[in-house]
Amino acid sequence: MKYLIVGLGNPGSEYEETRHNIGFKVVDALAKELGDSFSLNKAAFRAEVKFKGRTLILIKPITYMNLSGKAVNYWMQTEKIPIENLVVITDDIALPFGKLRMKGKGSDGGHNGLKDIQETLKTQEYSRLRFGVGSDFSKGRQADYVLGKWSKEESLDLTARIDVATEFIKSFATIGLDLTMTNWNGK
Repeated sequence: MKYLIVGLGNPGSEYEETRHNIGFKVVDALAKELGDSFSLNKAAFRAEVKFKGRTLILIKPITYMNLSGKAVNYWMQTEKIPIENLVVITDDIALPFGKLRMKGKGSDGGHNGLKDIQETLKTQEYSRLRFGVGSDFSKGRQADYVLGKWSKEESLDLTARIDVATEFIKSFATIGLDLTMTNWNGK
């Protein structure tokens, strides 16, 4: 069984440590843990790992956040991965820092990466792992906040929360969406 694990973010060193790039950080940690590294491929950096008999195709789109759907669609078609085996990891300002929540469908919640994926795939029915980045910003400063770097306090807890996010992904690939949501949401 194959799964497509998409970490959302923006390419380039200037975005590397920003809140918006948490998806990249999660798939980086998963690739490192399971023994592969990323190489540049069509529309994304790609790694392929095995976990309990499953093949996980990990991608970090290089299309920038607002055009993430192009890379997702390309890799779903190329690897022949059904939509039920897709999970997208994204930052979420509606959740407190470090809170993780997996859902099987939903709106884009104002997130441009999710919006483009939904427009490209023509559905809201795909799994996503939302990683809370908090909402400590003034009105009208949302873009600056998500493109800002982690605070010192957040940086201290970031690795532990990323580790929990990788457990969500491994659970999704082995026991499925429903049991993963039951077992892991709120952790």
